[in-house]
Amino acid sequence: MKSPDTRPPFRGRFGRQPNCSGIGSTTLYSLLLNLVMTGRTSAQTLRPGSGYKALVCLFLDGGNDSFNMLAPLEPEEFARYKTARADLALGRDALLEISDPAGARGGRRFGLHPALPEIRDLYNAKKLSFVCNVGTLVEPTRLAAVNNATARLPLGLYSHADQVMQWQTSVPDVRETAGWAGRAAEILRALNERNDISMNISLSGTNLFQSGRNLIPYSITPHGSTLLNGYTDPTRPFFRKAVDGMLEKQYRNLLKQTYANLTRSSIESADLFLTAWKNAPQIMTAFPDTRLGQCLRGVAQGMAARDNLGMKRQTYFVRSDGWDHHDEVLASQGGMLAAVDQAVGSFWRAMGELGLQDEVVLFTASDFGRTLSSNGKGSDHGWGGNQFVLGGGQNGGRLYGEYPEDLSLGNGLDTGRGRLIPTTSVDEYFCELGLWLGVGKTDMALTLPNIERFYSLGSEAAPLGIFG
Repeated sequence: MKSPDTRPPFRGRFGRQPNCSGIGSTTLYSLLLNLVMTGRTSAQTLRPGSGYKALVCLFLDGGNDSFNMLAPLEPEEFARYKTARADLALGRDALLEISDPAGARGGRRFGLHPALPEIRDLYNAKKLSFVCNVGTLVEPTRLAAVNNATARLPLGLYSHADQVMQWQTSVPDVRETAGWAGRAAEILRALNERNDISMNISLSGTNLFQSGRNLIPYSITPHGSTLLNGYTDPTRPFFRKAVDGMLEKQYRNLLKQTYANLTRSSIESADLFLTAWKNAPQIMTAFPDTRLGQCLRGVAQGMAARDNLGMKRQTYFVRSDGWDHHDEVLASQGGMLAAVDQAVGSFWRAMGELGLQDEVVLFTASDFGRTLSSNGKGSDHGWGGNQFVLGGGQNGGRLYGEYPEDLSLGNGLDTGRGRLIPTTSVDEYFCELGLWLGVGKTDMALTLPNIERFYSLGSEAAPLGIFG
């Protein structure tokens, strides 16, 4: 086995937002898009007649303990994992075996958390893959440079607030106000037939990930957009008349007039979205009656309305909170991964119902990985971690990136307590997704400003090769 320290490793949480079940969809911010967003096109990116594609970001908010989500099964590797994890280690016999025969790991065997049977089946069916030891990086980084304080490190490393911002923006070394999905949308929106509703739709409130320079996400609930309370109530016609009167009035005060215009646009857009939603084919696939299950059902129903809304490109954002397991990690994570497994399985079947399994990619993100070592009750904030990607006609059933062969404490990637330097940057991960969505390489540096520190945009091959 190659010495970990000789390898050249490449050098979270999305902002806390309300959960999908309690969000009003017609905030004034959602409609700023209609007034100030301007499109940007490139001949390489915009291909008339290209079909529908959508990205769905499932953000595991708090920092998922992902080396228990995906663990080694090779005897020597498992022994090192078990020693490092101590009371946090899962039993080898309990893990759901998968292998990587077509990947770069020489047929090494791995196991998924026992709460993930649907994820295991999707992996074995080559519809799902894992991206290993991925995280925020400023530049390719070695452990020696970290130890002697010469490495350029992400701002606020191990901090929830800072790392979530960097996962949203893919900018690790300066404070950034636009997310990479927002920047991508400002390039791709011209593919859509209409733009009176944002192509970036959130079931977890306003978020930096989907916000661009001149764009913010459109927030909905699992039941669609929500009109102004009482506005359409047939028993209160006076209320609608009063609102309409106020909005139709011409105000001399610029602030009042702007507010009235935005409110009118908000009402009209919410009505437009809700009409498209109700007139679309209704999703028949059963989803679990959980917050996450209903959010992903809302995503599927939004996609069912894509033609009514004139959408060729979309992104969706769903936040699942509660993954900051400083204690009770085994019990808590088991239940939460089971909820993810069931909701994702239902979502995949719904995509089959819509005929969109090759046109939609669901991918996970999280603040960071966690410490391999135990704090006596759980695990603490780490760095590199593992994520999964589902759908999109991918080369599935593989592990992309580099899963460390040695998970011993003190290994060649360990900055302390099993906080691993990522061997794949978020920039490479997101570049793979952005290229699939249709962002051209000529525009990729605008979408991911840090990408050329890790990947040559002149390369014929994709950064990871997930989609060929």
